[in-house]
Parts: sequence; structure tokens; C-alpha cells
Amino acid sequence: MFEFLIYALLAGLGVAIVAGPLGSFIVWRRMAYFGDTLAHSALLGVSLGFLFDLPLNLAVVVCCLLLALLLVSLQRRQLIATDTLLGILAHSTLSLGLVAVSFMDNIRIDLMGYLFGDLLAVGPQDLVWIYLGGAGVLLTLYLLWRPLLAITVHEELAQVEGLPVDWIRLALMLLIALVIAVAMKIVGVLLITSLMIIPAAAAQRLSSSPEQMAVRASLIGMVAVSLGLGFSYLADTPTGPSVVVCAAALFLATLLLPWARSVE
Repeated sequence: MFEFLIYALLAGLGVAIVAGPLGSFIVWRRMAYFGDTLAHSALLGVSLGFLFDLPLNLAVVVCCLLLALLLVSLQRRQLIATDTLLGILAHSTLSLGLVAVSFMDNIRIDLMGYLFGDLLAVGPQDLVWIYLGGAGVLLTLYLLWRPLLAITVHEELAQVEGLPVDWIRLALMLLIALVIAVAMKIVGVLLITSLMIIPAAAAQRLSSSPEQMAVRASLIGMVAVSLGLGFSYLADTPTGPSVVVCAAALFLATLLLPWARSVE
């Protein structure tokens, strides 16, 4: 009877473990709006996946990666401010995805499920994708941890020291795209970024080192998933938004702690 709840809990915990350290980099590098832009483009990836009969997760990753490359290319030309560019790409890709969906009369798509997530519909195959994909992201993040920290602290200095800054930055974008593809079914494309940045922002006030913040962000995310799933089951509320609300409540709670400090 409660099998679907166990699947949902395992899926949510798996995503929270991965989202914690990656979300920490998003917070440190002030990339929240960039994460939103990638997440919005995920719906376009879903549409293209249905259109060309491709695996949806693969289509989302490819779409997010192409958008990241386009963004980097446009940033180098410095034709327009980065936040304006992100706004244009975020809303354009989301709208393009919705328009593409409207033309698929012969395909039935649970649009609300993709926009806001459908955690309770997670099955065993989704768990395999979440944990295998998550393990790959964590392993890559472990290998790139020190170079990523170096370009986060001082990008120009890291470049002088010989680090391939552009490739490391691109690798971070690819990891974010992978997590978006993994987490899309949990909280939806409109709320994915919140699951990455809110636990990380809460952990920032409780940590004194980058490693400590990454671990605590995962733990706070896992608590938010557990509370959100329980609240959704008891109060019959949407699961994805409930998880985000619980994460926000945990963040607000950290603001009340007098001994809280933060790692910059």
C-alpha cells in the first residue's frame, strides 16, 4: 500500500544528496538565475524528446547543455548584460517548449507533472536513473572539487595558475544540467533550482568550511524532502511544492539561530 511512498522518499533523498554540494556552488558563484534558465529549458528538452522519440532525460541534458554553450558564446560577445540575456533565454525556451507541446495532438503529456513535479509517480526505473546519475555527478564533483573551488574563489588567479577555467566552468554547467534532468520528476522544471539553492543557503549559515556546507546542504535537503512528503501525504497537497515550502521553512529557521554563521 505504501510502496509508492517508499519510492518517492528514496527518489527525493537521492536528489537531495546530489543537489546539496552542487547547490553550494550555485550559491557561491551567484548562479541561481542561471540555474533557473537551464531548468526552464528542460521543458523544451521534454518537448523535443517526445517529438523525436528520444529518451526524455537524455533530451533534457542535451538541451540544457546546448543552452549553456549558447549562453557562454553570447556572454563572450558582451552584446547585452548577463541578467538580461538569462531572462531572454529562460522565458524564450520555456515558451518555445510550451508552444511545441501544443502542436503534439497525438501525444498526451502531463504538463503539470513536468512543470511542478510528480514525486508520487516515481517508479523503480526512475530510482535507477536517479541513483546512477547522481553517483556519476557526485564522483565528477569529487574529482573537480578543488579546481571548482579555485575558480569560485578567484577565477583570474586560477587562470594564471594554469587551470582550464573555461572547461571547468563548462563541466559545472553540465553537472547542473544532469541534476536538472534527474530532479525534473521530483519538483518539476519550475522548482528544480529551489531544491538546489534553498538547502545550500540554509547550510551556509551553519557551516564554517565549503565541505561542511556541502554536506549540511544535502542533509537539510533530505530533511525537507522527508517533511514535504509527509506533509503532502497528510494534507493532500502537491508534493513538489510541499518539499520546497519545507525547505524554505528550514531556511527561515536558520535565520533565527543566534549562533549561525556563514562561509562565503
